[in-house]
This record gives sequence, structure tokens and C-alpha cells, in this order.
Amino acid sequence: MGTAQIALLKVLTPRREISRGLGLSAGALIAGFIFLFWCVITYGALVDTTFCPPPHRVLLALWKVLADGSLFKHAWSSLVVINLGFFLSSLIAIPLGIMMGSFRIVAAALEPVVNFIRYLPVTSMIPLLILWIGIGLEEKVAVIFIGTFFQQIVMFADVSAQVPDELFSAGYTLGASRRQVVMKVLLPATLPGVMDVLRVTMGWAWTYLVVAELVASNSGLGYMSMQAMRGLHADLIFVAILVIGFLGMVTDQIFRWIKAVWLPWAGQR
Repeated sequence: MGTAQIALLKVLTPRREISRGLGLSAGALIAGFIFLFWCVITYGALVDTTFCPPPHRVLLALWKVLADGSLFKHAWSSLVVINLGFFLSSLIAIPLGIMMGSFRIVAAALEPVVNFIRYLPVTSMIPLLILWIGIGLEEKVAVIFIGTFFQQIVMFADVSAQVPDELFSAGYTLGASRRQVVMKVLLPATLPGVMDVLRVTMGWAWTYLVVAELVASNSGLGYMSMQAMRGLHADLIFVAILVIGFLGMVTDQIFRWIKAVWLPWAGQR
């Protein structure tokens, strides 16, 4: 068997570690193909550039909103809203979810309500939230909170429920009290999963943020996209999309860094 075949088998082995350089190269290759496809369909006149602008027009639009400061204004507005909504949701959902997955009485009390509300589309609640709260900061924070909170509770409960019973038995055998088992066994065992859930649900929070800003807002990246759509400025819509993707990627890396530094026993994915 040749060297290339051996290397290929190693790469295709499930959960086999690969070098950082290989991982970066694979990511760059896929990104390069996407960018090349974008160039081909726009510069090759395969699509109407009014609705799908070429890269250079998007770069010019990016430079324009950077120069006049409007991009920073809208990005900051979105960051304030999403961080407030996500922080409040996570602050309440983490302890409730862990208790729901570990204590049957809590699960029995919360599951009916949580399972009912988490299937309700958040977009259907926006008109009601506007009537109750208005179209300011509070309404957008409420959309993010409702959109992520009930999903987070269920996911945190699943993480807690997957903690092996043997860990609890070992704690009690060693003389730990119920409080000590919760604080010294349950919480450390759930933290890696909690961090993974936060990473996933932050992506959902961005989705709900844009929905809230599209429907009722006077600032933010979603509002910027809506204003650009009304003026047929597709290049600005692309700018807003790319900025949201960039901010989301930065947020995801922050969560990965926190997990690697604070939870080294959990490994990294």
C-alpha cells in the first residue's frame, strides 16, 4: 500500500486526529471553490448582477459603509441586542435545564409547558410582542429570549440526563452529601455539554435577531438588509450577510477557546 493511500485511510478514519495545516487547507479549499463559483456566475453573466452582485461591488459597498460609520453603528446595535437576549436566556435556562434532566419532579413540572412553547414559531409572537413592548430594544431582546430559552432548557436537560449514574454512586460511596454530589459531580460533568449547547444556540439567536430586526427595528444588521432590499442594493445585503457570518464565526471561536481553557478535561472538537 502506497504512502498516499495510507495517508488517505488515516484521514478517513472516524475521529482520527489530523494536522492543523491539513484542516486549514481543507477549509480554505472549500471556501475557495465557493468564491470561484460566485465569480463565475457573476462575471460570466450567468445571473442578473442586480440581484447577485460580483465580489468587487460587495467590497466597494463594504468600504462605503465602513467609511461613513454606518456599519459599526448597525453591528454594535445587533451585538448589544443578541448578547443581552442570549445572556438572559442562558442564565435562566442552564440551571433549569440541569435540574430538569436530573430531578424527576422538576421534569414533571416543566416538561408540559416547555414542550408546548418550544414548538411555537417565534415569528408568530412578534406582532404580540410589538403590542406589548413596542419596537425598541426590549422587543428584540424578548424575541431572542423566547426563541432560544425553551430550546436551551431541553438541550441542557439532555446533557444533564446523560451523566452516568456510576458517577453519582461513586460520590455517595465516598461519603459525599447530595449537595456535594450536585456541585462536585453533576455540574463538572455537564459543563462541556453546556458549552456545546451554547455554541449551537448562539447560531439560532442570530437567526432570531435578524428576524426581529427585519420586522420591527430602526437599527441593526437586519434593518440594514431591509433598507438595502427596498432600494435594490443587493451589494449591501451581501455585506450584512457576510458581517453576520463573520461575527457568528468569531463568537463560535470564543466559545471554543473558553471550553479549551476552562474545561481542558473535555477535549476539543
